[in-house]
Amino acid sequence: MLHLSRRDMLTRTANGFGAAALAALLADDGRASEDRQDKPGGSADPFAPKKPQFPAKAKSVIVLFMDGGVSQVDSFDPKPMLDKFNGKPFPAKTEPTQFNNVGNTLGSPWKFKKYGQSGLPVSDLFPHIGECADDLAVIRSMVANFPEHTNANYFYHSGSGLQGRPSMGAWVTYGLGSECRDLPGFVVLGSGMIPPGGIDCFGSGFLPAAYQGSMFRHGAHPVSDLTPAGGQSAKTTAAKRDLLRNLDKMAKERFGENDAFEAAVANYELSFRMQTAVPDLADLSKETEATKAMYGLDNKQTEVFGRQCLIARRMVEKGVRFVELLCQNLGHDRWDQHSNLKKGHEDNARAVDKPIAALLKDLKQRNLLDSTLVVWGGEFGRTPMAQGSDGRDHNPHGFSMWLAGGGTKGGTVHGETDEFGYHAIKDKVEVHDLHATMLHLLGFDHTKLTYRFGGRDMRLTDVHGEVVKGVLA
Repeated sequence: MLHLSRRDMLTRTANGFGAAALAALLADDGRASEDRQDKPGGSADPFAPKKPQFPAKAKSVIVLFMDGGVSQVDSFDPKPMLDKFNGKPFPAKTEPTQFNNVGNTLGSPWKFKKYGQSGLPVSDLFPHIGECADDLAVIRSMVANFPEHTNANYFYHSGSGLQGRPSMGAWVTYGLGSECRDLPGFVVLGSGMIPPGGIDCFGSGFLPAAYQGSMFRHGAHPVSDLTPAGGQSAKTTAAKRDLLRNLDKMAKERFGENDAFEAAVANYELSFRMQTAVPDLADLSKETEATKAMYGLDNKQTEVFGRQCLIARRMVEKGVRFVELLCQNLGHDRWDQHSNLKKGHEDNARAVDKPIAALLKDLKQRNLLDSTLVVWGGEFGRTPMAQGSDGRDHNPHGFSMWLAGGGTKGGTVHGETDEFGYHAIKDKVEVHDLHATMLHLLGFDHTKLTYRFGGRDMRLTDVHGEVVKGVLA
């Protein structure tokens, strides 16, 4: 048995007090578990860029999450039969709905127009996005497993309707790391409203906490408590950082490599670098007036989402791997128009249409669209018959999303719903298929991007998912 004097004990454990505090931090953020593999690319730094499994088309992802459920028959899936039966009893069998307040058939209040060389039909809700029709791969046959917002949001983001599973952004950064040293690899740009399900929609689940989404608020100060405390000179701050770096180095030399320790230190180093990077990112003064006008920053109706879209472009330009944008609160409960469909959808569309088109055009003119996958859509669609007299209920049986850039085939339509836009009847696409396709474009076989947890190899697509080849270029 080894006997230590008090002096020896203090000498050997001097670093232990800090290690104990660090161990608590590691336990809190989930990085201390021995069975967690937080470096698929072989690096102890969770943010280090990692090679995909095969050559990728896309390097970054921007998700435009239309929280609440956009109506497919009023946006990207025109159905003349709705106009024919408008105001009449719905002529087909109906499924149970969220509120079971089924009214008559409801024709679209908007007209559709064909855009671009592809002749892709887009409703009058989205005239600016329509100008980008030849860059859109529209999926009209999406289906979801849940008709209620919270579970559907979890399912859309994580492939599971239950709380606590890793989100798609976490999986992507786990697999690829990030090419940006000074910002998180997975960022959620908020507009003042969090979707049902809360921030767990962007969590890391059983993956190391380094991969969870970092929430940025709208405005010039997107991150809280980022400014260093006053009364301390830059020289003093630099000296403290040098001391910490030397102590970390000494601990590493004495006790050897420790993956969890190195990953945590990388996180804390990132926090320091963000003190400079985030204010620079949020400062749009260097953008031209023409660019700001293109995104709608000169208009109160489009300024909020326009700013988010412009910052998303700046992020992928800097190498951020995964960015998700959230809709703002316009007093209509997101896109969830159970009543007053026309007013609600028009206000929501007006807020995002011009900024999204600007994002696509800006990425394209900067040669970034080919390497950036843009995903647009909500957690489900809406019914072809009215709820009450002027709304639409939830419809997970067939709805529309679109992809752009990142190796997708622009100007195409994949899948089909029935003549009323109610059920997907051709080339049905499940959320697992969407996730598999996203990972494929990023250079991953979705069945092989796994993480050992609970005695099995877990993955974003669980035991499901097929790549949607019809949207690939």
